[in-house]
Amino acid sequence: MFSRDETTRSGRDDFVIIGVAVSVLLVLAALGNGYFELAKVLFARLGASNSQIITGLLLLNVALTIYGWRLYRDARREVTVRTAAEKRAQSLASTDPLTGFLNRRSLVEAVEELLGAADKRRRAVAMLIIDLDGFKTINDVHGHLTGDNLLRTTAEVIRKALPNDAISARLGGDEFAAAFLFDPDMPVTVDGVADYIVDRLGKPFDLAGVHTHISASLGIARSDQDCASVEALLRRADIAMYAAKKLGRGRAVWFDASMERELQNRNAIEAGLRRGIPEGEFVPFFEQQIDLLTGSLHGFEMLARWKHPTRGIVPPDEFIGVAEECGLISDLSLSVMRQAFEEARGWDSSLTLSVNISPSQLKDPWLAQRLVKLLVETGFPAERLEVEITESSLFENLGLAQSIVGSLKNQGIRLALDDFGTGYSSLAHLRALPFDRIKIDRSFVSSINDNPESAAIVNAITRLADSLNLAVTAEGIEDELVEARLRSIGQYKAQGWLFGRPIPIPEVRKLLADKGLLPVTREVQPSQQRIARTG
Repeated sequence: MFSRDETTRSGRDDFVIIGVAVSVLLVLAALGNGYFELAKVLFARLGASNSQIITGLLLLNVALTIYGWRLYRDARREVTVRTAAEKRAQSLASTDPLTGFLNRRSLVEAVEELLGAADKRRRAVAMLIIDLDGFKTINDVHGHLTGDNLLRTTAEVIRKALPNDAISARLGGDEFAAAFLFDPDMPVTVDGVADYIVDRLGKPFDLAGVHTHISASLGIARSDQDCASVEALLRRADIAMYAAKKLGRGRAVWFDASMERELQNRNAIEAGLRRGIPEGEFVPFFEQQIDLLTGSLHGFEMLARWKHPTRGIVPPDEFIGVAEECGLISDLSLSVMRQAFEEARGWDSSLTLSVNISPSQLKDPWLAQRLVKLLVETGFPAERLEVEITESSLFENLGLAQSIVGSLKNQGIRLALDDFGTGYSSLAHLRALPFDRIKIDRSFVSSINDNPESAAIVNAITRLADSLNLAVTAEGIEDELVEARLRSIGQYKAQGWLFGRPIPIPEVRKLLADKGLLPVTREVQPSQQRIARTG
């Protein structure tokens, strides 16, 4: 039997031993299976009895078990969190968070697998690229929230149209892609999908109370026509999509080889524009404007021509559209205008010069300032300049057009409404903008003797202009019968090939010299000397 003091001392020893055991727990845990033997040696050296050794080892084993369980629990929690984070990161890296569609990189990987499946199942892959027409306007007018809602709605339309095993992706902005297998002998199934998408996206949407109306241009490519790679499919579908836009938007178009040749030609033109504008390859030509009653020369309309180093003179219909698409139309226009202003400054003061402003230039809020600056730098009088604006270009932003037109009028520049009768709301434009002249479109003038409707339109425009005290120009006069008919209707300024084709600066100088409209003494600008040498 132990005394009370011995029992108390024995209890304290037990706690000391247990405390020591717990303190060395981490060290022993790292020693593997031999930790019990080491523990026994340690307890023995502390003077522990066998019962105390057994108790200590038991408690040590329990402590190690609890500690190991906690390590396992923490490790499992960390693995779970890390796995979820990796899945989340993978999802963000592979999908578009707004629509849930794949992104471009993931689309390429998925379509590569689809191409492999197509070979095994004797199927072809259809690649669709869908671009929203008018999305930027919706985004600008109604805000990004409405724009995001429209993108999500578009994704739902595409998802609904596609087969269950199809691949869908958002390539960026308002451009989407889809790919799926189809029977090469049944392309009508692809047409059905494409037509549904184009038709539904062409109908109005109600997006949280905001009514929107857009259209979609869709290009289609197929893998079984010498197009076995994902990049080739995407490229061809993209080319077809731009062909759909060029044809009027709101339609689906299959790729064909002629589109690729056209694209190559377009890229060559763009490269030529970027090289040729600063090199002075784009020069002004001038078309005569005649007073139809007196036959006297009234002035010229300036037209751009490309003096190509190998192709010779290239007409504007081959490069103006490309210049507008690639954002070079302003540089091109101002370059040609500068040459024309410098040349026309030396003409007789009675002669006017008309220049055309493209629709894309009319979106530039600094257009008026650029023109005025050009007039100041070249010394050409503002009152001899007439700026022609096509009616269709006013439709997109009438408010900005009013600001630009007002600034030009304040400088004494005259304004003409070009292609009158072919736009959207002619009378509204005449009331909203201070035009000085109306130009009757050549489509009405050239058919005035063959088409009663054209004759009626010309008569009506002439009477309208008279009532509004506006001058009238008839363009596109190519024979004497049309000239005689117009002379019997009213007083016009006229232009057309009947009076001569557009001519370069050297021929203009000769023409004016023969008519006595070119002063003998005139200052020749450096750019004029360059043009004369290259002409």
